[in-house]
Amino acid sequence: MRRLLLIALFMSPIVNAYQTPPAELQALVDAPRGPLFRLGPKHGTALLLNLPSLPSIADVAQPELKLAGLRLNPKMRSQSRFDFASDISLLDIKTGQSRAVSGLPKDAHIADSAWSANERWVAFSRWGDKGVELWLLDVSNANAKQLIKEPLNTSSSAGFSWLSASEQLLVQLAPIGKAPTAPVTPTGPNTQDSQLGAQSQIRTYPDMLKTPADADLLDWHLQSQLAAVNLNGEINIITKPLTLLAASASPDGQLILTKSVRRPYSYLLPVSYFPQTYQVWNRQGKLVKTIAERPLQDRIPPGNDAVTSGPRDFAWRNDQPSTLTWLEAQDGGDPNKEAKIRDRLYQQAAPFNAPAQKLIDLAWRGASVLWGDDNLAIIEESWWKTRDTRTWRIHPGHPEQIAELLFARKSEDRYADAGDPATSKNAYGQSVIKQNGDAIYLVGEGAGPEGDRPFLDRYSLTGKKAERLWQSQAPYYEAPLAILSDAEFISSRESNTERPNFYLHTGATAARALTTFPHPTPQLKDVQKQKIQYPREDGVMLDATLYLPAGYDAKKDGPLPMLMWAYPREFKNAQLASQVRESPYRFNRISYNGPQAMLARGYAVLDNPAMPIVGEGKTEPNDNYLTQLTMNAQAAVDAVVKLGVADRNKIAVGGHSYGAFMTVNLLAHTRLFKAGIARSGAYNRTLTPFGFQSEDRNFWEAKPVYQAMAPFNFADQIKDPLLLIHGEMDNNSGTFPVQSERMYQALQGLGARARLVMLPNESHGYRARESIMQMLWEQDQWLGAYLKTKP
Repeated sequence: MRRLLLIALFMSPIVNAYQTPPAELQALVDAPRGPLFRLGPKHGTALLLNLPSLPSIADVAQPELKLAGLRLNPKMRSQSRFDFASDISLLDIKTGQSRAVSGLPKDAHIADSAWSANERWVAFSRWGDKGVELWLLDVSNANAKQLIKEPLNTSSSAGFSWLSASEQLLVQLAPIGKAPTAPVTPTGPNTQDSQLGAQSQIRTYPDMLKTPADADLLDWHLQSQLAAVNLNGEINIITKPLTLLAASASPDGQLILTKSVRRPYSYLLPVSYFPQTYQVWNRQGKLVKTIAERPLQDRIPPGNDAVTSGPRDFAWRNDQPSTLTWLEAQDGGDPNKEAKIRDRLYQQAAPFNAPAQKLIDLAWRGASVLWGDDNLAIIEESWWKTRDTRTWRIHPGHPEQIAELLFARKSEDRYADAGDPATSKNAYGQSVIKQNGDAIYLVGEGAGPEGDRPFLDRYSLTGKKAERLWQSQAPYYEAPLAILSDAEFISSRESNTERPNFYLHTGATAARALTTFPHPTPQLKDVQKQKIQYPREDGVMLDATLYLPAGYDAKKDGPLPMLMWAYPREFKNAQLASQVRESPYRFNRISYNGPQAMLARGYAVLDNPAMPIVGEGKTEPNDNYLTQLTMNAQAAVDAVVKLGVADRNKIAVGGHSYGAFMTVNLLAHTRLFKAGIARSGAYNRTLTPFGFQSEDRNFWEAKPVYQAMAPFNFADQIKDPLLLIHGEMDNNSGTFPVQSERMYQALQGLGARARLVMLPNESHGYRARESIMQMLWEQDQWLGAYLKTKP
């Protein structure tokens, strides 16, 4: 009898129905969302996209195909999506007046949208009963209508874009036909074959092809026929059906660059690594030139600085009618080879008969390029291994001119970030660098010891000097969105108690509010927020954001139970790891996804306490992961206890993804926390043998590191209760659902206190209202059991 009683005490009841959390947590899930703000290219009108409540589990549970890293809705011939706008309104920037858009059905299910260059039209897609529809909004009369009856194929992209700046659209039509079906009876085994000595060190990916029938089905879903559609809905077919990944029109609208896939496919890699063909077509459907044929990318060298050999990143030059640009590795894409030149940027103008022009040689990997005109383009290069980054000015119309270095810093050095060039739309409707004589505008976060204070600078390209035009001031966090002139710009402004709204700055007068969106959770408007700093044992300064319930007084009320929620970051410099992050003036956004939700239940919350993992010189960060992780956690706990806001014996730790990995490690190697919550994590590093997070060594090169970092190997040391939550259809690389299943099995077998919650039909992030409610119920129950009452 005594044995049966003990078994009953250690077993939790299995409840299969979705649970509902307390009312105060339900209110967070059902709080108003949005609207989304989309400023027009002329800055005269903004599109406001109103967001409905979360989708139901019935929506999320619709049939879904998982093919080569894509998740597709077979009925819609589209990538799966569950977040739509329900309706649209238009906001006049000068007057601040809004207009409701007519012509839309109720709960319109609006997916993607795109402004025309002249700001007279908005094209958008809507999920209808028979497929994805193309619609057009006339801004002058705020009326929307379906433009064509033929459905779009949005399996690999939005399915539409402006072909000429404001008169025509380039669309991807879904060819008529039925999807192929797999044979009921197998015709043979599904095999894979590696070659002796041919290394292919690729990370683990979900949703890969498994059979020849899968490959046929992928082909069918990617089949698109390019067409031009005018504003009257007249369709002009351009190409035959292509197995299309992307299509983009040249700025002048006369040529179209396509990226399509071809066989053979891979059973180990997502579709972005498949053999690809890049071609340019004219508006009449004639093939102008095959630009490149890229083979299967299964031999990319290891390392975060590794890239494919051969041309990559093809794109149109935004300031020219029809000039292609691309990067090409000069070291075979292998960062382990010695090379003075790593990357080269090329350009080639239509009709692509003349030799390509070299624009710049780069010592590191090329990254983003911003185009201005023949005398100005800006390109960044970076090297992950050393965290170095440089920004260069080139003269694309005069390639013989020497590139000029504008900025150089460590990518980890947020304080030294000079900002990003502001852009505006040109006559082609393309984004180009906004210029004022020899000057450009820079917009940056303004990171510093006081936290982020976004700024607007005018930067002289001749003098290489910046003049500060404006900077965000307390008690607001305000960031420029669109630069109209030296003294005019549109910004997003928020404070601890004011949600982000949009403002128009015009010279010396006070900024004028363009929107007045209400607080989404007024019941939590007065929660307390402060930025705290504290040292860890080795002197590295850390910071975190502390949230406390409204009206709480530490001296009068005493310490509270606390939830600490974090995510580790890797650094190569201890001093830079100490830099303050974020701003103390950001809006107190109490989201159901974040730890702040538990404020509604009376907990203190320490959000994003810094968890830097530093490896200086030849030492890699992960070589000392556990030592530094423990120091970070100990410092955070000591800091909140010293402040008197937390009870050392009533602190839980949690995190999502890599934060979940951190959580289980802290429970395995410390007794700092009385409970843990780990959502959608990875715990066994032998299941990610070719790298994870920023670790670019493979398991066999750094076996001790992999083994020491894997909390699964130390499951027998976990003595505090652990709640594991995971989506049953996690689509994130490395965080397969089996990671949580096996971790729970180990804990259960060893007699530890653990609970495993697998959310049906959910991916790496949870989407259905029922799933979010269940997650909050689980967290509330778990924290209540181990922090608010004695176990």
